[in-house]
This record gives sequence, C-alpha cells and structure tokens, in this order.
Amino acid sequence: MLKRRQFTAETGEYGSVGAVIRRSLTGGWDRFAASDPGLLRLMAGLRTVAAIALTLVVLAVAGTDVTHLVAGAMTAMVATFAIKEKQVRGQALTLALGLPTALAAVSLGALLHSQVIAGDIFFVALIFGAVYCRRFGDRGTALGLIGFQTYFVSLFVGATVSALPVLALTLAVAFACSAVVRFTVVPETPQRILRWLRGAFRARVAQLVATHIELLDARPDQLDKVLDDLRRHTARLHESALMIQGRLEDGTRDAAGAALLQRRIADAEIATERLGVLLLNARTAERADTLTLHLPQAPLPTAKNEMPAEDAATVTLRRDLNALHMLVSRGASDQPGTAVAHVRNRLLGYRDEDNLPRASIAVQDVFRGIGEAARSVLGLRLALDGPQDESDDTPATTRSREEFDAEDVALAGSTEEPGEDDRGGLQRPTTRAAFQIAVGSTLAIVGGEFLSAQRWYWAVLTCWVVFLNTASTGEIIIKGYRRLLGTVLGVVAGVGLAGLVGNHTWTAFALILLFVFAMFFTAPLSYALMSFFVTAMLGLLYTLLNTYSLDVLILRIEETALGAACGIIAAAVVLPVHTDRRTDDLLGTVLTKLDEVVSASVDQLSGGPATDLLGLSRDLDTALDELRASTRPLTHPISPLRVRRQTVRYLVALLETSAYHARSLAATAELLPYSKTIAADPRLERVGRRIAHNIETITAHVRGDKTDAKVSSGATIISLLESDGSGAPNPGTVTYRVLRHLQRLDEGVSGLARPLGVPVAGRPEPKGRSGERRGSEAARI
Repeated sequence: MLKRRQFTAETGEYGSVGAVIRRSLTGGWDRFAASDPGLLRLMAGLRTVAAIALTLVVLAVAGTDVTHLVAGAMTAMVATFAIKEKQVRGQALTLALGLPTALAAVSLGALLHSQVIAGDIFFVALIFGAVYCRRFGDRGTALGLIGFQTYFVSLFVGATVSALPVLALTLAVAFACSAVVRFTVVPETPQRILRWLRGAFRARVAQLVATHIELLDARPDQLDKVLDDLRRHTARLHESALMIQGRLEDGTRDAAGAALLQRRIADAEIATERLGVLLLNARTAERADTLTLHLPQAPLPTAKNEMPAEDAATVTLRRDLNALHMLVSRGASDQPGTAVAHVRNRLLGYRDEDNLPRASIAVQDVFRGIGEAARSVLGLRLALDGPQDESDDTPATTRSREEFDAEDVALAGSTEEPGEDDRGGLQRPTTRAAFQIAVGSTLAIVGGEFLSAQRWYWAVLTCWVVFLNTASTGEIIIKGYRRLLGTVLGVVAGVGLAGLVGNHTWTAFALILLFVFAMFFTAPLSYALMSFFVTAMLGLLYTLLNTYSLDVLILRIEETALGAACGIIAAAVVLPVHTDRRTDDLLGTVLTKLDEVVSASVDQLSGGPATDLLGLSRDLDTALDELRASTRPLTHPISPLRVRRQTVRYLVALLETSAYHARSLAATAELLPYSKTIAADPRLERVGRRIAHNIETITAHVRGDKTDAKVSSGATIISLLESDGSGAPNPGTVTYRVLRHLQRLDEGVSGLARPLGVPVAGRPEPKGRSGERRGSEAARI
C-alpha cells in the first residue's frame, strides 16, 4: 500500500487509486473554476435565486396573493444584482439606502398610475437621474438602477394608491431577504473573491501548460487545432490576470501586498505565455512570431514533420512539462514530502546554463522557459502561502528565493495614485448617456403607447438596457440586435412553457428561479442568451398574473424592436460617440501607454533610475482591454465590411503582441537592481530611441496631428548594437532575450504603420490621403 501511494519524482504523479480519483475531482473543479474566474457568475446566480426563493417563502407564509409574490420576486432580484460594491460595509449602506429609494419610486408610480402625461414625464426624468447618478460610482449606479427598476415593477403589477401599504411591505420583505442572503447565506467579501480569482488563475495556468504538452506531442495535422487551444487559453489567462488586477486594492491588506501579488501574477502570465512561444519555435523550421498566439487563423510558420525522434532531450522535455503541470495544478498543502521539492529544484536548475541538456538551441530555450515558469510558480507560492520549508533547496532554488526577497523589499515602497477622468459637462460619459437615454426613452414611450396603452414600458426597458455598459453607437447597435434575437427565441420558448405550466403556480416559480440563475450565469458570456432567459421568464410571470396570451408575447417582440430602434436613433443623433472616433481615442491611449512602458523599461535596462514599471504595465493592459472591447462592433460577424473586420483583428493582435513584449521587458527590467545575472547595457538606449520615435509618430498620425515624421525601419536591433564593434550577445543570455523582445517590439510597432496608413521611411506614401486626414482614416480600417 505504501508503495502504491508513493510519489514519483521523475513524472510528478501519484500512483494510488484514491489519488487518481482525487485528481479527477480536483481537475473537474479546476476546469469549472477556470471557466468562471472567481466563481463570480455562479455566486451571482445563487445569490439572486436564494434571495428570490427566501422572499417567496416569507410572502407565501404570510398569505400574500400572486401579484405581490411577483412584485416581491422582482424586487428581490433588483435589490440583489444592483449592488456591485466590493466592501461589505458599502454593500450594507447601499442596500439600506435602496429601500427608501424603492419605496419612493413605487409610491410615485402608484400616484401617477392614472396620470398618463405626468407619469410619462416623471418616468423620463427618473431615467435621466438614474443614468446621471452613475457619475457617483457604484453606489450612485445601484441607487439609480433600483429606482428605475422598482418604478418598472409598479407598472408591471399595476400598482395603485389603495394597494401601496401591502406593496410597500412586500418591498421591505424583499430587501430584508436580499440582505439576509447577501450577508449570511451567500456572502461576498473582497478577500473571498480574490482568493477564488487566484484559484481560477492557477487553474488557467495549468490548462495552458497542459496545452503546451499537447503542442509538444501533436502531429502536423493536429497543430492548427492545438494552436487554437493555445490562443484561447492564453487569452483566458490574461483575462484572469486583469480580473485579479481589479480586485487587488480591496482584497489585500495593504498597497504593498497588492503590488507584490500583482507582480507575481504578471511573472506567471509572462513566463507561461513565453513557454508557449518557445515550444512553437521548437516545433517549426523557422522562428515563430508571437503574433501567432494572438491572431485567430494566423498561418503557422513552416512546420517540421514533428519534434525530433524520441531522443533523450525530448523524453526529458516531456517529463519536465508534466512535472511543471503538477507544480502549477496543486496547492502547497497538496505537496507533502521531499519529492515535490526535488522536482521543483530540478526545474529551477534550468535557469543555469550548466544544467541544460544537450540539444538544439531552440529546445534548450524551451528548458530555459521551463526554469523561468517554475520560478514564477515558486514566487506565487511565496506570495500566497508565505515562507516554506527551505531545507531541501539547491543553490538554484536559493538564488530564486533571494531574488524574490529583494523584489519584496523594492515593491514594499511602491505606491500608485489612481487617475481620474477630467472630462466635464456634456463630455462626461454619464452626462452624455443621460441625455441620450432620456431622448430615446421619450421616443420609446410615444411609440410604445401606439403599440399598447398597457405594456408600452417594455420599449422603454429595452431602450434602457441597450445603453448599459456601452460607450459607442456601434456597441448599442450590436446590443440591440442581440436583445431582439434573444427575445424572439424566448417568445418561442415562452409559448411552450406557458402551455406546460398551466395553473401550477409553484411549478412556474421553480422554473422562474431556474431561468433567473441561467440569466445571471450566462450574462457575461452571451447577451442574446441572457435575453432569451429573461423573455422565457416573463412568459411564466404573465401566466402567473393570468395575463398570458400569444398576442402578449408577440407584442413583447414588437416593443423590444421599437425600444432598440429608439436607443440606436438617440445614440446616433444626440451627442453621438461614433465607434470610429472612440477607437481612435482608445488607440491613441494604448500607444501612449505602450510608449511609456517601453521607454521606461529600456531606460532602466540601460542603467537609468528605477521606476514603477508594474503600474505602467497595468495601465497598458487596462487601456488595451478597453480598446479590444470597443472594436467588437467592427469585428462582429454581422459586419458587412469583411476586409475591415480582418484588418481590425490584425491591428489588435499586433497591439497585444507588442504589449506582451513590453510586459516582458518591464518584468526583466524590474529584476535589474537586485539580480546577479542581469547587468545594465547602455547600448540599449539607442535601440529604445528608434522604437519610441516610431510609436510617437504613429500616435501623432492616429490623433490627427500635423507632422511630417515617418516610421523608421531598416537594420535589425542586434545589428544596431553590432555597429559599435562590441558584437552580439550569446543566445540564452538575459541580454539576448531582451534584444529578442526589442526586435519583436520593433517589428510589431513598424507593422502598425501599414493598416493605419502611416508613412514609412523609404516606402512610397499611400495615394489619396492627406496628412490632415490620416488620423480620422486610421479608425476606418
């Protein structure tokens, strides 16, 4: 029995049946956790369903009629999902303020029930105020949403003055039940969310390493599929890193702890992504471009038939990739004994040139990448679990720990001041959106009442939701289209469900709870799917209120189409933010942030003073994520401009590739002050000037500035250094790796010139474009 449970240091696996079962269960949970980082969707769905269920139970025990059961369920849902604050104290305060806000909205709805014109004017004013309140942060957004949605509840159930006392009591019960669920049944704390996000990040790193193993063993005809998986898992890993970034401030004890964890997360992301690039290099006859990992359907470099035959290096490589996967996928508490320490020490040993096996340079690079990935895993363990047993450390492991200790001291003093949006007046996004949605809602009210004097508010609701979390006309068009598609499909489902449920009240409520959970679980994944569940749920609510008919559901489609059209018209006419202009602005921001990271990193690598490269890299990632979201209308399948769609994807992929190399440079530069293996090289300053010049030139053209500057191209980065007679560094050294990142950066930045129409020195300018119009043309790619 003891032998069956023995840990195998060579393969990194346990041998017992029980361990296999545990690994299967853990692997299944890890896959789920990786698909739902931080379990945010799961917890949101469970919290909302539990709040609704508790409200229904309390109201049913009190003998409430079906109409007030529906009102209580809808209010509990609003009181639960509207609150987005991270700190528990803030959640409690917002919930306490939400109840009087809801009571005021419902009371006014009942008082204005028979006053059509006055009611419509107040509704538009309420909508304007609810959107304008977003400028005051999460609390203002939540209170505005509660006010709007509870007024909508009063319209939905037909609230009157005589029914106000019972309705007010129903709302109070719903808010109380929401509070009980939020703070006791399914609590949400920043520390817990951050802990779950860290678990999701670890699971996604493990998934990416598993894909690396598949890449090693893939046959030539399987490479395209494995490469698609590699792209997907790389993107998901970056998504997890960004989500952790947004939770660090509230989920850690202090700024130093947040900076430390952010650095360790960045190290792991960079090291794991780099390992994929190195493996791809080893599988191809020519060096792979990092762009291949970021551009869908990107062609592979000329592929070798397969990895070298099962020679000693390939066998060792496969063994050590499996060992790395084991180190990543299991927590510190799951790794008892000295065998795991032996595996860790062996992988960290590849950071020393003397420990590399005899193989080609490309394969040796992969072993170096494994060593750096193992180092990043050790750093995560130290940051998350604290000091660990050092009795079995080798010199390579000791050196890594000393580097981390020095980094911890440096990061302890780093602080970052958050930036603020200095736009005011009609340029402030919340103010602009408030005017847009007020005009759109007015159009929806007028048009909706022509369609139905009783259910015109569905058009207003659609107009409202298409503006949520959108920032340009293109985004609103796409969201309106998805809303309409989900509504049509939901009507079809609602017809069938209404016939099946009949008069079975509690069966209908059970299905409603199921749809509510599905609605919140799928919302971040597919807005059309979420709209489907919303419409199917409404069919059941109409059944409960004895107002169901096929005509009602068809009217729902008509009102939805009308509301989406009104929202699109308002967005296009009232203070419009065109997708082209927004992408231009965000593209300029990304290029500016990229310039800051590259310039600061090269300056530090050249011997300049240390700066907060971690904060600069974080700003670059945030700006790039916003740009990626803003280009979705341009890359959506319904876009008729196919060539433009492909060009936008190529442009974003180039920026993602450049950002990866910039982050890698920053991570290397931050090691410089306390590393024994990295030394400053003043020659890099000359290289950095060319890249900075090219970025600044492209930025000026994107912003529409008048300039005669052109993008410089020509000699490679290494040849620029060789010009002074000092020669190029040896492959495998840190300096060589820095130069390789700079070369890829130089190629990526120069590659931006063609799709953006920026002139390149030595290349004829595109005909038909004046310098004054290049900035505006850049976004119309």
